[in-house]
Amino acid sequence: MLSSPSMKETTALSQNLRRLRDAKNLSQADLAERAKLSRVAYGNIESGSASPKVDTLLRIAAVLDVKLQDLLTPVRTLTAVRFRAAKKMTTREQILVDVSRWLDDYTELETMLEERVPYNLEKLSKQCTAKTGPKRACEAAAAARKELGLEKPGEGIRDICGLLQERAGIKVFPMPLASDTFFGLSVGAEDGGPAVVVNVWDRIPVERWIFTAAHELGHLLLHLAAYDVSKRNEDDAEEKEADQFASHFLMPDEVFKSEWNEARGLPLFERVLKIKRIFKVSYKTVLYRLTEHGHTDLWMQFQVAHKRRFGTGLKKTDEPQRLAPADFLASMVETKAADEPKRLSSDDFVEDRLCSLVRAAVDKQMISVGRAAEVLGVDLRTMREQVASWVD
Repeated sequence: MLSSPSMKETTALSQNLRRLRDAKNLSQADLAERAKLSRVAYGNIESGSASPKVDTLLRIAAVLDVKLQDLLTPVRTLTAVRFRAAKKMTTREQILVDVSRWLDDYTELETMLEERVPYNLEKLSKQCTAKTGPKRACEAAAAARKELGLEKPGEGIRDICGLLQERAGIKVFPMPLASDTFFGLSVGAEDGGPAVVVNVWDRIPVERWIFTAAHELGHLLLHLAAYDVSKRNEDDAEEKEADQFASHFLMPDEVFKSEWNEARGLPLFERVLKIKRIFKVSYKTVLYRLTEHGHTDLWMQFQVAHKRRFGTGLKKTDEPQRLAPADFLASMVETKAADEPKRLSSDDFVEDRLCSLVRAAVDKQMISVGRAAEVLGVDLRTMREQVASWVD
């Protein structure tokens, strides 16, 4: 039989109600009306001055679309976080709670299975932070690639999630959030990280997911002093430096120049798309790199070429699709287009280490299928189907 919340639970309830209500963009009056309470009665519950009955809490939980335990469970507060956004976000506190719970679940499984991957870039991070100069980001990108075993000049990054988790010891959390102003955040080692969180909303191109993961890696290596959850405003200089790091990490300059020169016979639009497909980056990353090399007039040319081809201009979140292989074969430049994917999909950004930890824990009967579902954020039916599909 369920009982009324304890003193400790009442404190957590007050904090959770305010956060969850803000995330739903509801006023106290709105929530009270939907939960069939007076505004005063609900206000007393949220302030902690009243101890509600269980059936009252169940109605409130239904309005907020959460479980009863989500209202009563205290949440660990993250502090070593770099979470900046161009606009104020009503969901900021809820995102941090989701990240905190995910980190705790991840760490619990690693500890239980004794499969923790050490943070292999900690020494490099301290070295990079101590350096100064305009080439710091480019040098850090080259050093990180070497440290992670990407020593061949032309070696691309096929699986950035696997690279960060298995080789670097950095946790990756793909979080779908309906926002085109928030792309990701990162958490320092002292808070259960290092970890990067990437917004994998389906309206954001996969190229941006990949770039965000590399961008947050840049922050982890270059901006240790910026990991303070109380700081909310973007630092333009740090953002630019992290962008430069990500660009050179994903697309080493010498290889970029070689590939760009090899495609010199293609029109600008096709040439940019060819390069972006090779390195799995956005067309914007290619154009920014060309700007570094002194080409300052290509942005408008690319926009005009896109409008000529498709009849519309490029919007903020647009990412032009690659051309068909036949279009390249008709050019006078040798190309391996037939070996390249037609476009990037969500399969190019897959976080699978947590799934592996969950499977190992279930196989060894360390956790239940229900707990596995909670960790992976799926319903019990889906989890059971996933367990049934596992093969050796």
